[in-house]
Amino acid sequence: MAGKTYVLLHGAFHGGWCWRDVAALLRARGHRVTTPTQTGLGERRHLLSAQITLDTFVADVVEHLEAEELEEAILVGHSFGGNGISGAADQVPARIRHLVYLDAMILEDGQTPWGRMRPEVAAERRRLVQEQGAGLVAPPPPPEAFGVPADHPLAPWVRRRLTPHPAGTYRTPLRLANPVGNGLPCTYIACTAPWYPPLDWTRDWVRSRPDWNWQEIATGHDAMVTAPEALAHMLEAIG
Repeated sequence: MAGKTYVLLHGAFHGGWCWRDVAALLRARGHRVTTPTQTGLGERRHLLSAQITLDTFVADVVEHLEAEELEEAILVGHSFGGNGISGAADQVPARIRHLVYLDAMILEDGQTPWGRMRPEVAAERRRLVQEQGAGLVAPPPPPEAFGVPADHPLAPWVRRRLTPHPAGTYRTPLRLANPVGNGLPCTYIACTAPWYPPLDWTRDWVRSRPDWNWQEIATGHDAMVTAPEALAHMLEAIG
């Protein structure tokens, strides 16, 4: 089988580091894999500022695709990373082969993350930003919040790598000139064990789209950490 090109985009509080095991497996099978980190997170946390918005996150992905001269890329967005791949597909669809939303947030044009979350979830996030993040960042929750059990061998690794998330990306809208996906093939992979309740509204939206491919993986929200082999196998079969 000819090698494919994968761009693996992390979610809130994470960085490209979280894809370590999945990327290694895909590369060992002959595929090209990149794992960009969004501005203000992971090893780019020194760039954290109040000016970071969803536009910044989309630009991160678009510029990565352009700078790496990637073509026929399979974009995989985990959790909050769904916004980055939606925005990139809107702007540079010619570079993209398939969109994969891994237990991801999906916004339509003009929607904000806080505006689409359940009111009680958004209110709690706002409280944490004000009380613990000086209005600038959302403090990272423990690994257990992402479906990584406290006794999992990689839980300490995840805990020490999580970084505060720029609050501006929750407040600002995703700007799309086209419908979500921009006509590209789309797959949604739902993590089911345990289910991640904050994204129930997104999953309902996806189920109403008969042209989307729906798949499930029996692991927690951070599937790239808890089930890298199974996830790599699913990604390899896509596109």
